[in-house]
Amino acid sequence: MRRFSWGRCALGLACLVSWMAGAHAQAQTQAAWPDRPVRVIVPFPASGATDLVARTVTQRVAADLGQQMVVDNKPGAGGTIGTAEAAKAAADGYTLLLTTSSTHAISPHLMPRLAYDARKDFTPVVHLADAPSVVLVTNSLPVKTMGELIAYGKANPGKLNYATSGNGTIVHLNTAAFMAQAGVDMTHIPYKGTALAIPDLIAGQTQVLFDSLPTGMPHAKAGRLRALAVTSEKRSALAPELPTLAESGLPGYSSVTWFGVYLPAGAPPALVERVHAAFSKAVQSPEVAASLAKLGVEPAAAATPAQFGAMVQTDSNRWASVIRQHKISLD
Repeated sequence: MRRFSWGRCALGLACLVSWMAGAHAQAQTQAAWPDRPVRVIVPFPASGATDLVARTVTQRVAADLGQQMVVDNKPGAGGTIGTAEAAKAAADGYTLLLTTSSTHAISPHLMPRLAYDARKDFTPVVHLADAPSVVLVTNSLPVKTMGELIAYGKANPGKLNYATSGNGTIVHLNTAAFMAQAGVDMTHIPYKGTALAIPDLIAGQTQVLFDSLPTGMPHAKAGRLRALAVTSEKRSALAPELPTLAESGLPGYSSVTWFGVYLPAGAPPALVERVHAAFSKAVQSPEVAASLAKLGVEPAAAATPAQFGAMVQTDSNRWASVIRQHKISLD
């Protein structure tokens, strides 16, 4: 029979009290978030699409919360340098990562020696917005619909040149996925950005480009190029006259560049919910939605952090398959 020990009982009570005090303090800290400026790492250059989205949304978040949101651009290596830095930060809500498909759904399959694990080193928080692409063709190509482009490509295998913003970019992967589903063989002509590809497309030296809506549509509206379809699941409010690829004979085809917010791994659920609520409220406001529309970006449908994480994993699995199938590399 064990003897009752007042010493052990006191020690146990002390541990319990200490744990409860720590838990209470943590809960108070999370409830008070943010009580000082928040650093938002954007792993891409200033004035780029991700940077503009980040500044548009964080400005509203800061106004709503009464606390400064400091956008910190950390570009390099396709966004992976800044992302790796964010992965090492404390999961206390004062360092966030605002990023895109590139760092979490594409780069892990192109860069096997990344300094971060896209799944293990981050906590998904909120799916902010999506940017669909538009399929553009040169005016000299005798096609006016995606069906006609597919038919022409099949009748002329290897004779169509498609431009991209470089190996392994979303532009490259979108086109590769299209070719695989449509059964079309085209020749890849990589550029260092679609801005450099546009003049050759207008001149007819290349024939096809899957470009972002905000950079591609002005050329189509000016009559310099022909727009055939958008890559999103539904028609874009930014170009409602254009059908989707799914409507154009490629059922199930859907691709967008998504923008989202992450916390480092280990963030407490209550904190995740606080950050999620703040950014969700901001991105759904009419003023922010209007500003994003000018950038060619549409607010995402409301989703939980878990749903955002599942969406990213589905996106990642899809691009992994495309990369393997087409043997895409960064070389």
